[in-house]
Amino acid sequence: MQRNPHIQEQLEAWIEENKGHAILGTTAQYIPALGKVDPSRLGICMVDEDGHYYCAGDTDQEFTLQSISKALSFIAVCCHYGLDFVLERVDVEPTGEAFNSIIPFEIHRPNKPFNPFINAGAITVSALLPGQTSQKKYEYLLEFLEGLVGHPLEMDREVYDSEWKSSHRNRALAYYLKEANFLEIEVEEALDIYIRQCSIKISTQDLALIGLIIAYDGFNPITKVNHFSDEIAQVAKVLMVTCGMYNSSGNFAAHVGIPAKSGVSGGILAAVPPKLHSQTYEFRAGAGIGVYGPAIDVQGNSAAGTMMLRQISKEWDLSIF
Repeated sequence: MQRNPHIQEQLEAWIEENKGHAILGTTAQYIPALGKVDPSRLGICMVDEDGHYYCAGDTDQEFTLQSISKALSFIAVCCHYGLDFVLERVDVEPTGEAFNSIIPFEIHRPNKPFNPFINAGAITVSALLPGQTSQKKYEYLLEFLEGLVGHPLEMDREVYDSEWKSSHRNRALAYYLKEANFLEIEVEEALDIYIRQCSIKISTQDLALIGLIIAYDGFNPITKVNHFSDEIAQVAKVLMVTCGMYNSSGNFAAHVGIPAKSGVSGGILAAVPPKLHSQTYEFRAGAGIGVYGPAIDVQGNSAAGTMMLRQISKEWDLSIF
């Protein structure tokens, strides 16, 4: 099948329509390296099952995964140990608290972190990555991600250094996890691998391809390679719907309805499963979406990117609900 020129034209129009929503947010000032990025950038890339990419806006700009990495490290750890092993150590329940909050531990005294998308759960999962050192754990995750996107990836050292110096809350969370026997490695090692994974550089094209693989339950319909099981993919998609957009997850599910995971760098990874009964023909067979808009709202999601996804989902009937 040929690329659909209407899709390309529509995405370019929607980029222009939604750029102004960047004023509703600001760059992540608490991470100095992210705070200095141009907040007006906005880009999107979508890929279909035939490998056709539709990219518009600022898609030539790499950025760091940040919290999007939580979904990917969860999948990687599940691939190695099995889903049951991982779910014995981290739950799949939303919290209603901020992603970096320590309140759930103090108030609810859970026997494990509520889900792998809050920082406490993500640090727990990162510490489970195979390898005796944080370097080996990082190499395992990097190899897994490179297998998904099909090319080498690297870490943004400036962002890593910036986060390492400013991660006081995450360090406190890691010490709490260690005291509560959730961590099997030392605090500094756990924090190191967590910040490393957050600092991996990615593009909207890469996110779109990963989103397509998740949408197809771990199978890449372009290369015909199966990367992980449908069981792992299904749990990942449930987490993306219920917890993927921080404390805006319910609102996002209601108005966008696509499994997604955001990061404070302004990236959004979204997976559109096949929906053959849709009334429209755009992406009826599913798609992956990568968005970049570094001006984030108070919840930590790309302000312009979220508004654009809301418009796209409505116009093309992409919601899974």
